[in-house]
Amino acid sequence: MEPGPRPDIAPPSRALSIYLAVAGGAALFLAFPDAGIWPLAPVGTTLAFLALRRDHAGWNALTGLVLGLTFLLPHLWWSYEATALLPWIALSVLQAAFFALFGATWTWTRRTPLVQRHLLLQALAFSVLWVAVEQFRSSWPFGGFAWARLGFSQAQSPLGHYAWLGSIPAVSLAVTLTGTLLAVTLITARRTHRTPALAGAGTAVVLVLGGLLVPLSTDAQSGTLAVGAVQGNVAEPGLGSFANRGEVLQNHVDGTFDLLDDVEPGELDIVLWPENGSDLDPQTTPDVAADIDEAAQAVDAPILVGAQEFPDTGGRYNVALLWEPGVGVTDRYAKQRPAPFGEYIPMRAFVGLFTDQVDRVTNDMIAGDGPAVVDLDVPDLGRTVPLATIICFEVAYDDTVQQSIRDGGELLVVPTNNASFGFTAESTQQLAMSQLRAIETGRSTVQISTVGVSGVIAADGTMLEQTDLFTADQMIADLPLRTTITPAVFLGAWPELIIWGVALILLGTGVVASRRRRA
Repeated sequence: MEPGPRPDIAPPSRALSIYLAVAGGAALFLAFPDAGIWPLAPVGTTLAFLALRRDHAGWNALTGLVLGLTFLLPHLWWSYEATALLPWIALSVLQAAFFALFGATWTWTRRTPLVQRHLLLQALAFSVLWVAVEQFRSSWPFGGFAWARLGFSQAQSPLGHYAWLGSIPAVSLAVTLTGTLLAVTLITARRTHRTPALAGAGTAVVLVLGGLLVPLSTDAQSGTLAVGAVQGNVAEPGLGSFANRGEVLQNHVDGTFDLLDDVEPGELDIVLWPENGSDLDPQTTPDVAADIDEAAQAVDAPILVGAQEFPDTGGRYNVALLWEPGVGVTDRYAKQRPAPFGEYIPMRAFVGLFTDQVDRVTNDMIAGDGPAVVDLDVPDLGRTVPLATIICFEVAYDDTVQQSIRDGGELLVVPTNNASFGFTAESTQQLAMSQLRAIETGRSTVQISTVGVSGVIAADGTMLEQTDLFTADQMIADLPLRTTITPAVFLGAWPELIIWGVALILLGTGVVASRRRRA
C-alpha cells in the first residue's frame, strides 16, 4: 500500500474543524427520516474525518461534541415533544458526549505508527473506532441508548443490505468506511497522489454496489400467514393521548370490526394490535375482556393485544397478550428492555431535583423474561407458528431481535405506541429500524402503532404497505413465513465483539505510541 502524503500535514484550522463538524452533524441528521437522504450519512462521516485531523485530544473532543450536538439535538426532537426542554437537552448532551469520547480516542488511535503513515489505514481505523463507540453508547449506561446508529439511516440504501451479513454494526461500518474513503480521495486528490485517491474512491463505490450482491430472499419457507393489523388512533396527539384509555381500547375494537369490510370471518389467522392497544389489563378487567373477545369472535381470529399487567408485588409489565376468541389469553410476552426515564426512572430522587417529568412515571415498569416469542396455533397450517414479538424501543437492540429469531420466530411483529411523540420523526425513524430488522433476520415484518406510522415490510426490507400518522387505519396481508437463519442471526454478537477487540488494540497501541513520543 502506497503511503501517500503524511496525514498530519495541513490539518484544518480550529475554526474550519468546527465548521466541518457542524456540516457533518447536519448531514447525519438529514440522512435519517423524515428527510431520509441516505447518501448524506457517508458524507457526514467524510466531514467528521476531515474535521478531526488535528493532533490534539482535547480539541477533537470538543469538535466531536459539536458534531454530536448538531446531529442529535434535531434528531431527538421527539423527546422534547414527549417530555419537556430539560430532558431533551439532557438526553442529547449525554449522547453527544460519546461523540466527544470518539474525538479524543481517535486522536490517540491515529498515533499508532502504521496507521499514522497510511491514510487508507486511517480510514479503516476511524470506521472501526466509530462503530465501537456507537456500540458502547448502545449498551451503557442503563442498558444503553441504541437510537441514532448510522446503520438505521440506510433502510433505502444498498448499504442496508449488509444487515443480513452482520446486523447493524456491519451497516454502520460500511457507511463510515464509505465516508472515510471519500475523505481519503479528497485529501490525496488535492496533492496529486493518484493511487491512494483512486483506491479510496474505487473501494467506496465497491462497498455501496456490493450491497446489491447480498442474497436477500422473500419466499415462503413454511407457509403463509393471513394477518390483519389495526391502527386505532387517539383523540389527542402528544402528552394527553391516553387520557381516555377506554376510548383508545374502543378505537381498536372498532378497527377490528372494520377489517370485516375486506375479509370474511375466519379468513385471518391473527389480528395485530399495537402496544397499549388496551391500556387496561383484560385479565383483570371483565368489561375490557368482553370487548376484546367480542371483536375476536367477530373476525374469528386471535388478537395480539398490547396491554399492561400490574402484579400484586408492585410495578407493571408491558405485555403482548395472545387472545383466543372464546378462550382468553393463551400466551404472552413481557417487554424485556423497559426504556429508562420513559418507562422506569433510575435514580428517581436525584433526577427529580432537576425535572418534575419523573412524576409522570408513577409506577415503574418491570423487565420481563423468557423468549420474545408468542406461539400462535394456526389450524390451516396444522401447527403452531412462533411469532417474534419485539415491543417498541426493543427494535433498536440487536440481541433482543436476534434471540427472538433463534428461539424460532418465523414472522417479526413490532407493536409500538408513538402517540406521545406527536407529529415528529420518531415513528418513521422506528419504521426504518424495522426495515433493517427485516433484512437482518430475513423475516416479513409488521410494525403496528397506535397512531402510526405502521407498516408491512417484506423480508428484503421492501415497504409493502404504510399508514399515515394520527389516522385510524387497517392493513391486511398474506405474509410468507420463513425459517432460514441469516448470517447476522447466526453470528449474534460476534461482529460487535470483533469490532470492539480491534478498536481496543488500535487504541492501546496508539496510547503507547503517544507516551513514547512524549518521552
